[in-house]
Amino acid sequence: MPDIRTTATRRVAAGIAVAALTFGLAGCGSDSGSDAAAPAAADAKGTVVIGAQSNGAAKEITLTVPEVAAIRAELPKSVIDSKQLVIGLGFLPAGSPPIGYVGADQKTITGSEPDLGRLIAAVFGLKPVLSNATWDNLFVGIDSGKTDVGFSNITDTEQRKEKYDFASYRQDNLGFEVKKSDPWNFDGTYRSLAGKTVAVGAGTNQEKILLKWQSELKADGKKLTIKYFQDSNSTYLALNSGRIDAYFAPNPSIAYHGTQTAGSPNATRSAGKFSGAGASLQGLICATAKKDSGLAKPLADAINHLIKNGQYAQWLAAWNLANEAVPASLVNPPGLPLTNS
Repeated sequence: MPDIRTTATRRVAAGIAVAALTFGLAGCGSDSGSDAAAPAAADAKGTVVIGAQSNGAAKEITLTVPEVAAIRAELPKSVIDSKQLVIGLGFLPAGSPPIGYVGADQKTITGSEPDLGRLIAAVFGLKPVLSNATWDNLFVGIDSGKTDVGFSNITDTEQRKEKYDFASYRQDNLGFEVKKSDPWNFDGTYRSLAGKTVAVGAGTNQEKILLKWQSELKADGKKLTIKYFQDSNSTYLALNSGRIDAYFAPNPSIAYHGTQTAGSPNATRSAGKFSGAGASLQGLICATAKKDSGLAKPLADAINHLIKNGQYAQWLAAWNLANEAVPASLVNPPGLPLTNS
């Protein structure tokens, strides 16, 4: 099962997706867990279209990404001989904008995660093949060898390291969403929440964090009011009407909603972020491969090549996720401790 932060990302984004049904999210198909290859953007070799068919969720750009022979040579021979990189995604049945969903043409898998997979495949000089499945079947594909690598907002945890190798590429963050006109910003400590009313999803990692902060404020003689709503639409109605001050949710969902409301009377913005792994450790999202498959190092080297050459920053900026950038990709960095996995 996914860790609760990843579950929360999917839950929140799916709720937001009511406004995004025009993007063709219904075209993702049923929750069958099928590993059938999903349609990819039709890129020429050495070019990758970022944000293809995103219908405004991303700024569409075309990047030139030549093959890097030295990095390709690090790959296992079986992957090189296959001439393709099978990229596992866990976005069935409903999609999860902006990280992965069916685009405006009702067939192209778009989002930040599949786009990074395409960029890395270009560095390897391999054809990207997208295999979209349910969350559980994403890992079944990796375990069985049908899928080479997972790009699906997968958090690095010490528990998962028992079965998988990781190459980090993005921070795993939660965030506070407020009305654009609200000057308040989260300062990184619970004290800045004194007197605030904040909505959060029940049963999520962010709820666990928020309840802890509420207890700490109570000990200080101050109040934090926590509100729960049935879905994200109800949450945003409460935010727009002033019944809540902020919404504590996964950062990618906040970034996505900000792009969708920009220029409208109900425009929102991010008011600060917080690591999904807590104050003592920056959580990381990672490319995920079967343990000892030999893929982790070439994946990290490909990501670091993209960082060095600027395509990584362009990819993040296109998807409004620049505030989740990492300075370098690391192989199996410290992950969420077993005590919190």
